Amino acid sequence: MLVKVVLLIDKRKEQSTKYKKILENSDITVFTSPDFASALGIINAFEPDLILISDSIDFDIKKAIEQIRVLTFNIRPELVALSKSNHIQDKIDILDAGADDFLSEPINNEEFKARIMAHLRRNLENSFSEKTMLFDSKISYKMLKRTLNSDAQWAVMLIDIDNIEFYKEIYGELATDKLLQTYSAIIKSSLENSDYLGQLNSEDFIIITTLEKAEKIANYLVYAFDTVVSKFYSQADNKRGFMFMHGDDSAEDKIKLVSTSIGVISNKYKKYTDLKHLISSLISTHKLSKYKSGSTFIIQRPEISAENAVEKKEINNKILIAEPDDALSILLEATARLQGYNVKIVNEFDNVLEDVKEFNPSVIILDAGNSETLKGLEICRRLKFELNNLKSNIIFTTTVHDKEMVLNAGADLYLPKPYELTSIFGWIKKFQDNYNE
Repeated sequence: MLVKVVLLIDKRKEQSTKYKKILENSDITVFTSPDFASALGIINAFEPDLILISDSIDFDIKKAIEQIRVLTFNIRPELVALSKSNHIQDKIDILDAGADDFLSEPINNEEFKARIMAHLRRNLENSFSEKTMLFDSKISYKMLKRTLNSDAQWAVMLIDIDNIEFYKEIYGELATDKLLQTYSAIIKSSLENSDYLGQLNSEDFIIITTLEKAEKIANYLVYAFDTVVSKFYSQADNKRGFMFMHGDDSAEDKIKLVSTSIGVISNKYKKYTDLKHLISSLISTHKLSKYKSGSTFIIQRPEISAENAVEKKEINNKILIAEPDDALSILLEATARLQGYNVKIVNEFDNVLEDVKEFNPSVIILDAGNSETLKGLEICRRLKFELNNLKSNIIFTTTVHDKEMVLNAGADLYLPKPYELTSIFGWIKKFQDNYNE
């Protein structure tokens, strides 16, 4: 894995071989170039962390350093000049041109290696996430570009934690940081030295590995994450299987417990032309993994297409309304029909289950009913726990402000009365969009 890359621009074959041998090991990859023109191609393709440039090349070294600084302003590699000169003014001129160091030749091999390692260390030491101590997005994008331009077979994994923004809002930033740190430690434990682990942003992880290892890593991460995640919740949240915000005076849907989603792409089945193409494909594959509930992963497979292979999906825009208040029921029905929804009104609670089976709505608006009997709660439980294949989302409306009781009955949304029409139809649209994805 090209974690540390050094470019040596030196016309002298013997010296280039010598310096390369001193530096190159399992952690450092050294590219060599005999001239400035070919060196620019390597800089563009691999974005070296450090560039060694000798005044032996057929190009003015000061001008070369100035041009490199202009061309690499966004990646800022360390620049070290090599020269036979030991004159102070030559050193000053080179440093003023943009070099970070000036090494006069001949130089002791150990000192040479120590100086270069110090520069590489300094180049990377400000590129870590404070929370996870992993490489940040700057290094990760650089690694992706190097991987893209290499000849090796590779796989890239994009990993995140679903619903972490809600977890942060409920449990706080310290608990969220601890969750991220724990998951990063789990991910590290699954990798080999040849694999790369970094972050694309503060809450996404990226792994660069081989396709053969990627599926094993993904399987392990899904299992390990689900094994430890219960430790980050209260007993009450673990028991009920979802979270909700505190306070009973506002609408709220069930907030699922956190899970992990993993998308995997590789160059085995698809060739990537540039970094933008790679990132776009990686994000698209990762999004597919989120369509499944719970922790899961998706691995990009060979694309197969044929005539009539794509089936047009039918959109379900049906709403079933079980509301005992006649005036409100009529208002909901009229508003829904004006917005293009297919609506069915149920006047008797005893008929709800059969009507749901027959009508197959994407959204059910279900009222709690009489405040003493709360018959709607029993119907909600039966809908969710007796109709095993029910995909409909239940919006439960009530004047009884007991959010936990409502959500535990299986409702997807707790909506206290009175409510605004704009509010309930905003939720209807959200649930129908999710249903039809």
